[in-house]
Amino acid sequence: MTTASAPSLPLDDPAASVRQRRASPLGPTGRRRASETTVGLAMLTPMVIVVLGLVGYPLVLSIWFGFTDTAIGESGEFIGLDNYIANWNDPIFRRTLWNTFNYTVTAVVAKLVLGIVMAVLLAELRSFQRLWRGLFLMPWVVPSSLSVLGWVWMFDAQFSILTWLINSLGLYDGSIRWLGQPGLAMAAVQTVNIWRGAPFFGIMILAGMKTLPRDLLEAATVDGASAWQKFRHVTLPHLRPLLYVVTLFSFVQTMADFQIVWLLTKGGPQNSTHLIATLSFRNAIQTGAIGRGAAVSLFLFPFLLLILALQIRSLRRTDR
Repeated sequence: MTTASAPSLPLDDPAASVRQRRASPLGPTGRRRASETTVGLAMLTPMVIVVLGLVGYPLVLSIWFGFTDTAIGESGEFIGLDNYIANWNDPIFRRTLWNTFNYTVTAVVAKLVLGIVMAVLLAELRSFQRLWRGLFLMPWVVPSSLSVLGWVWMFDAQFSILTWLINSLGLYDGSIRWLGQPGLAMAAVQTVNIWRGAPFFGIMILAGMKTLPRDLLEAATVDGASAWQKFRHVTLPHLRPLLYVVTLFSFVQTMADFQIVWLLTKGGPQNSTHLIATLSFRNAIQTGAIGRGAAVSLFLFPFLLLILALQIRSLRRTDR
């Protein structure tokens, strides 16, 4: 008695493979990527909502206020560029522009130089490295309001420890009005900003130095290069993209500084330390001219956008 055997199917069936691909056009890899994209968008959505609510909406509202005569308790009307023209014709505003650029450029350059020196010193330390790094970071970690209050006492006209030290060394006899004279007041607020911001430069530069290939330094040592030559021709070119990005970031942050100047001088004396942020606060909040204050704060907005574009371009070059 014979039994009919079942027909055998070929191991590799082209038609079955085609049907399987048609049933799942993405494939296992495609489905996994689509799932990861969906999860990523779902996790990113809350942050996007928060940013749009806390940054996007106030920015758009400020731009609108800059073109109106809105005041506290009053709904304004559209007046075009009148606020910007009135600000430009105001000598206090023009002085504020100069103060802002002076304050920013001086502080950023000083922070860059001190940050490089700080990074080199921290890189050369062999003992208690974590302790020294923590101490160097203290000015940047401590809240601005708390640290500036200490500087208020140090710059006090009667009880200043700086004045006491200068008098003790015989360099000057008498009280010094650190925050009462225009030139000294600007130097004082710049000093505090440099003191707070230099550790940020130092830590970032130190992190960049840690990524420097050791074989380059060893090759320079074999060639007989001095410490300065190795830093100038090996370390500095390696750090140039990082220095560019950090400097642009600090430039934007310093230009928008508010706390240090407001807590120390409130823009005085004689408007000698007013920055864009402090003048905008005074016009919009203290005097109630919200439209005029918004126009002050947005006057340098195109310039800041240009800096942001340069920073993004630098980051893309660094990634490449």
